[in-house]
Amino acid sequence: MTGSRLIRIWCFTAVLSSLSLLAACGISIDAEQARVCRSALPALNPDAAITVERVQTGPVPRSLRVDYLAHYPDRPILERFAICHFVAEGLSPNKTELVGLATEEGPLSGASLYLLKRYYLDTPEGAAGDPGSQPAADVIEIPMDVAYWLQQILVSLPRTAIYALLSVAFALVFGLSGRINLAFGELAAIGSAATIAGASIMLGFGASSPVLGLAAGLAASLFAGAIHSAVGGYFTIGRIVSTSPQPSLIATVGLSLFLMEYLRLVQSPVTVWLPPIWSEAWPLFRAQNFLVSLTPITVITAGIGLIAAVSLLWLVQATSFGRAWRAYADDALAAALMGVNGPRLLIQTLALAGAMAGLSGMLIVAQYGGLGFAGGFQYGLKALIAAIIGGIGSIPGAMLGGFAVGLFETLWSAYLPIEVRDMALYAALVVFLIFRPGGLLGFKDPTPRPV
Repeated sequence: MTGSRLIRIWCFTAVLSSLSLLAACGISIDAEQARVCRSALPALNPDAAITVERVQTGPVPRSLRVDYLAHYPDRPILERFAICHFVAEGLSPNKTELVGLATEEGPLSGASLYLLKRYYLDTPEGAAGDPGSQPAADVIEIPMDVAYWLQQILVSLPRTAIYALLSVAFALVFGLSGRINLAFGELAAIGSAATIAGASIMLGFGASSPVLGLAAGLAASLFAGAIHSAVGGYFTIGRIVSTSPQPSLIATVGLSLFLMEYLRLVQSPVTVWLPPIWSEAWPLFRAQNFLVSLTPITVITAGIGLIAAVSLLWLVQATSFGRAWRAYADDALAAALMGVNGPRLLIQTLALAGAMAGLSGMLIVAQYGGLGFAGGFQYGLKALIAAIIGGIGSIPGAMLGGFAVGLFETLWSAYLPIEVRDMALYAALVVFLIFRPGGLLGFKDPTPRPV
């Protein structure tokens, strides 16, 4: 398979992922701005209980309108509204700065707005005074136990997608070369830094749209992950020809430390965070006063992970690159005799695996806001565990392992002490290595793989 063909395929994947982002264009209510606007309502209505009825876009750009009811103890319920105007929107770090506020009685003066922000909104009491969104969501009633379990599963979707993509990166390289690259967690951190850089470049050009910012971050993370993985893997795996995998394993440890320090120097030790986007909760079900909700960004990140996984499975099963990869992984000598260029195939595989790791870094930024220069280690370690549990040489097995680890962490955190969760995960790895060393979808032989 030619490099241009591989690039076209991943461009197609990037386009599909961008379409997932574009699907969120209709999400025009920023949750953080809505929280600030709602938090101002108790100060505007002293001694009144506030019931928020709806939040919608305001009459001018970068504004929101909140319709609410003010319940005073000695007079009828009053229907009121507030229109909040903000300095920026989208990915701008100062998008929650309130620059104007108007009610049914007219706009607040500059002095009144300053006092409202300085002595109420910027205090802990002001943040705690948010009356919340509409409480009476028209959703289906379900049992409490089911609602709690379902909420935990929905919250875990992005983390599961991140583990699956990183696990696939391990499976791609190990399946082809029999070597483990321990630097994929750091490559995810590289992808997260590239995502923030791409979004910052768009902000520098005056484009604060989350769609454009994350689309630029998506392209940057794929490129950065692919190029760093290809170059680093070439020297740590491609150039070390020892029959034992240990020299390459040690070399990838050095690569991991190098990338961590390299990222610290380039990015600085201070983690840069993107502001929350598309974080308004969608109510799905109800159990008494507990609402099962889902945020748009959770749907987007999980959808991008699913698209990438399906695209990768198609790539390996239905393209000449996939046939060459499977042939070389099965018998490298026979594949070489049939014309497969092993060194070039290794570089392409390293680039593809790095792109998956970079994409996982982009999902971390989109969902959680950022990732420090040393934050990729834990992600990489857990993804390696997921790849081993699923079958480290099997791409579908690695995806299944990522899902299993994500589900395990979710259920343990929901019902058992969270402080021993990681210990339990590592213990589960030991159990798998004893009783199922090949993983869920790996070799069926009872002996361990040569790791």
